[in-house]
Amino acid sequence: MTSPSTIGIQLVDDHLALRDGLRNAIAAEPDLSIVGEAGTWREALVQTAALHPDVLVLDLNLPDGNGWTLIEQLHNLQILPATLVLSACDEHVYARRLLRSGAHGYLMKDEPLACIIDGIRLVHQGKFVASSTITNELVRTALAQPNDIPQAPDDNGIAALSDRELQIFTLLGQGWRNKEVAERLGVGDKTVATYKARLMLKLGITTTMDLLNRYRALSPGS
Repeated sequence: MTSPSTIGIQLVDDHLALRDGLRNAIAAEPDLSIVGEAGTWREALVQTAALHPDVLVLDLNLPDGNGWTLIEQLHNLQILPATLVLSACDEHVYARRLLRSGAHGYLMKDEPLACIIDGIRLVHQGKFVASSTITNELVRTALAQPNDIPQAPDDNGIAALSDRELQIFTLLGQGWRNKEVAERLGVGDKTVATYKARLMLKLGITTTMDLLNRYRALSPGS
């Protein structure tokens, strides 16, 4: 049980070393407290519904799902807390899409712990958090003329994918089969197959191995 002045935090990440580091850093902050920890998608869903944390610190890649779909599920249930995504996945590809989906922040896992702690406080205040690179890109895009939108760094065609195509690309890249992706997203097998064919065409790839390699290039060490 946390005091009214303490920010209750739920950590969701299957990497124990990262959770240990965050837990120790949070324990040193008098206004922060860990209320729960989970290492899987399903654990996180059940735990969030039971604990109602103030802030959810969430990994994008989980062994039985994806943080993006967890955000959507919690949002649909109207129990999504202020959410800070911590990920090894390319921020240029994922950050803006996760922010549009309901997250309040997106930081890379190699950010200093002090930045992550500050990010937790900021999302709790209802503010948006991203690296200076992403923040500057968003500002330039907002200020640009319609025909002068700045181009994102080369992402091998990933930017051309729709949000749903990118979600399916990410889950397939984690090694999930079409049927498993369909179950997680609540769609039919044929729908997933259609999206897979469409995204592979956009990316100019022809095999599942090509897809896996393209995803690994975006998510080193994930």
